[in-house]
Amino acid sequence: MIFTPTRNEADWIRFLDVVEIPVLQRTVDELARLREDEDHVGVRNIAQVLLHDPLFTLRVLRYLQAHRHTVQTADITTLEQAVMMLGITPFFTHFANLPVVELVMAPQPLALDGLMRVAFRAHHAALYARDWANLRSDSRADEVAIAALLHDLAEMLLWCFAPAESLRIAEMLRTEENLRSSAAQTRVLGFKISQLQLKLFAQWRLAPVLQELMNDSHGSHPRSANAALAVSLARHSVGGWDNPALPDDYVAIQQLLKSTLPETLARIKHTASEALAAHDWYHIELALTPLDNDSPPTGAKGLPES
Repeated sequence: MIFTPTRNEADWIRFLDVVEIPVLQRTVDELARLREDEDHVGVRNIAQVLLHDPLFTLRVLRYLQAHRHTVQTADITTLEQAVMMLGITPFFTHFANLPVVELVMAPQPLALDGLMRVAFRAHHAALYARDWANLRSDSRADEVAIAALLHDLAEMLLWCFAPAESLRIAEMLRTEENLRSSAAQTRVLGFKISQLQLKLFAQWRLAPVLQELMNDSHGSHPRSANAALAVSLARHSVGGWDNPALPDDYVAIQQLLKSTLPETLARIKHTASEALAAHDWYHIELALTPLDNDSPPTGAKGLPES
């Protein structure tokens, strides 16, 4: 289903609130494989699969929130919590026969590629966020990872349901060198995608802590900064390690982690390699390549001296 665009943000929210959101084919395949050996599957096995797929993750969290028990006092903020709350067999039963992104968007191959690039970037950001949160001894590191995974969810939904508008925004950013994303979005849509997302998440009553972690205006808080920097690094590096914004990212991450620059770069390399190993989930060719394990990403212009 393609949305007939208006410049009224409320119209978009009403549409996205009820539309059937598709999920990645690879996620469906991996969950089917786990289901074949259900007696030996744990909640962490399922959570690890879902962390590749922000769209499926959203569906799970929305379902839990919509079916929240009146006696439930704690918010569901991680995938393991969600699967544990549902139970493994009910999870497999409920989330069967979902629409698949690759089929739904087959008539729009350029938009499908755009969506897959954002989904890959989101998984990449989630891995960074979880690693750094663990290093910072954050007892809810998976919560920070989910915030990074869903940070650009509204952009993915627009690739799904407003492909023409998403392609226009992408073309403007490609041809107008100094144009900011928010300006291009406002010009095409009449509003910023980040504003739409905050209102969608409020509409869906996602856990307040996740909404706070995904709100870039809360970036002074270490946990929010953790998520925001993970998203920034994933976005700046997805086209290669020569993006001029990367050196500033490295310094900010170093300060967050209170580590040396070589230690920071080593962690980035390790997690980037983990993310790249999963790129085939997204059917895309990447400019991003594995980093040399023996030296910092020196292709980045202006990389600070270690």
